[in-house]
Amino acid sequence: MLIQTIVSSVMFTRLMTLTSGVLFGLGMMISGMVDPVNVIGFLDIAGDWNPSLMFVMGGALLVFMPIYFLVIRHLDKPVCDSEFKVTKNNSVDPKLLTGAALFGIGWGIAGVCPGPAVTSLSGGNIAIIAFTLSMLIGFFIVGKIESRQ
Repeated sequence: MLIQTIVSSVMFTRLMTLTSGVLFGLGMMISGMVDPVNVIGFLDIAGDWNPSLMFVMGGALLVFMPIYFLVIRHLDKPVCDSEFKVTKNNSVDPKLLTGAALFGIGWGIAGVCPGPAVTSLSGGNIAIIAFTLSMLIGFFIVGKIESRQ
């Protein structure tokens, strides 16, 4: 009985993870947010501004917020884990500011955010593949630097 409960719990978690990823990917593809032209257009406030990303984020919040306030915030633990993983670090330090600046520069140059980049891999675009590989190399380098400290 215990093994069956564990197996069904692991299967449920995997199913929820798969469902979440598929919904995210479909949403990014359907909304056009995997196209760097749309993202760069949103960031180009002084030029030919494209507000579509704002509507995608707003639509996501309109769906998420009622679910959060009615269900999620009342949970004692997550559906697919034993506890909520919330950082205890609330400081705005040089590491956070440097990381945010580098992220913003990379996003601005490429017009691609990590989530849409992963979603866009299915298109086989060489630029997106190079971006994703570069991002993974960046993760690896920072991981190595942090493990030495």
